[in-house]
Amino acid sequence: MKRVILFIATNLGVMLVLSLTASLLGVNRFLTENGLNLGMLLVFAALMGFGGSFISLLLSKPIAKWSTSAQVITQPRNATERWLLDTVAAQAQRAGIGMPEVAIYEGAPNAFATGATKNSSLVAVSTGLLASMTQEEVEAVLAHEVAHIANGDMVTLTLIQGVVNTFVIFLARIVGYFVDQMLRKNDSEQSGPGIGYMVTVIVCEILFGILASIIVMYFSRQREFRADRGAAQILGRPQPMIAALRRLGGLEEGELPKNMAAFGISGKGAAALFSSHPAIEDRIAALQAAR
Repeated sequence: MKRVILFIATNLGVMLVLSLTASLLGVNRFLTENGLNLGMLLVFAALMGFGGSFISLLLSKPIAKWSTSAQVITQPRNATERWLLDTVAAQAQRAGIGMPEVAIYEGAPNAFATGATKNSSLVAVSTGLLASMTQEEVEAVLAHEVAHIANGDMVTLTLIQGVVNTFVIFLARIVGYFVDQMLRKNDSEQSGPGIGYMVTVIVCEILFGILASIIVMYFSRQREFRADRGAAQILGRPQPMIAALRRLGGLEEGELPKNMAAFGISGKGAAALFSSHPAIEDRIAALQAAR
């Protein structure tokens, strides 16, 4: 319930801010008496598409902490926490990034990395992962998350999401406009968009959004392969990452918040095209082929 409330509240807040911004800039007035102003519509679509993605990126770290109840390690309370800090610090130095915050959260085996920049990031592991893996396997998982940060994956996916969001919003309104014009071609008295425009835009945004998610998930899967290779480079050999993946293949996946799931080590979609992560067998095969 906590995560659902946060998800809804965050999205409503983002939409309110973007709507007010669009209104203040005047870019929401792309429907004119002379027809559709494509230039203004493109600016509006870019504002909504990229704005939502970048606000989510900027809020990703505090949302991750709050939604998972992750406890950031500031002063290690035991040997495990000390080892986690030392391991991430050493890996971050090898990867050439600033020291991420390190956190632990209660949950099934999983881990994730998030943050707006390479030098202001968070690496979090679950208690289930720490309890179910050997130290070498946990080290490989941490290296995978550090590789995500070093590769700039959070920003890359934000840019890709912003591009596809922009085109979804842009194309949906163009289709909506022409459908609306066709429906009321014999009605010269009505001004402004009709019900046909609004319904068509909603339907198109859903359909185009589904197609766009396939593109985003493709790039997300490629990113996982790169992070696996990055982990092998940080550790100096691929065997620990392969062992960690094999272990994860036999564990129940831990659920992450929707906006964090793309940064986790584990997770599958309902179908291959909509999965943010490749099959574990494919990831292992790719690491073995790279040796």
